Amino acid sequence: MTPATATRLAVDPVRAARLLLGAHLTGRDVSATIVEVEAYGGPPDGPWPDAASHSYRGRGGRNTVMFGPPGHLYTYLSHGIHVCANVVCATDGVAGAVLLRAAVIEDGVGQARARRGELVKESALARGPGNLCSALGIEMGDNGLDLFDPLAPVRLSLAPSVEGAAGPRTGVSKAADRPWRFWVAGRSEVSPYRRSPRAPAPGQSD
Repeated sequence: MTPATATRLAVDPVRAARLLLGAHLTGRDVSATIVEVEAYGGPPDGPWPDAASHSYRGRGGRNTVMFGPPGHLYTYLSHGIHVCANVVCATDGVAGAVLLRAAVIEDGVGQARARRGELVKESALARGPGNLCSALGIEMGDNGLDLFDPLAPVRLSLAPSVEGAAGPRTGVSKAADRPWRFWVAGRSEVSPYRRSPRAPAPGQSD
């Protein structure tokens, strides 16, 4: 059964992304507030076809988690090195997820710094999806974890939604113009926008 709180994420990826702005994430002795996210849809036969999504080619292997139920963690390796984390949304059997891109460390700064390096600025400890996972100790083995289980090593707590700016997603070569990245304006923890060199010219993608 899907926990009552997780049912708030049983919505389309864009609405789920907006819900996650300002949410609290706790991972292995570090707590943070989410300030940047990206929404991702699913395969062509789903309600939100998204060629940039890991679920676009259908269910199989690790991406099975993306097909629900909502409120679970989907992890993957970026460039074979950096662990990145997504919060699964939509309904069971329908693919959708929200990539966690940046967060403000609220508690456990010392632990986050030990994981990220002593010379890293506090505002950069969880800036970028790989850095966020590193700071909070999120691992590949956390794939499928229930974020609303009070005993889970990584937990999510939804908060009142905050106003967020919107723009195209960072670094994707497909569906590159889709304004599915959301962030809290004015926060130095938010990562800069970088368009993939493999993406079509602005205005020539969906």
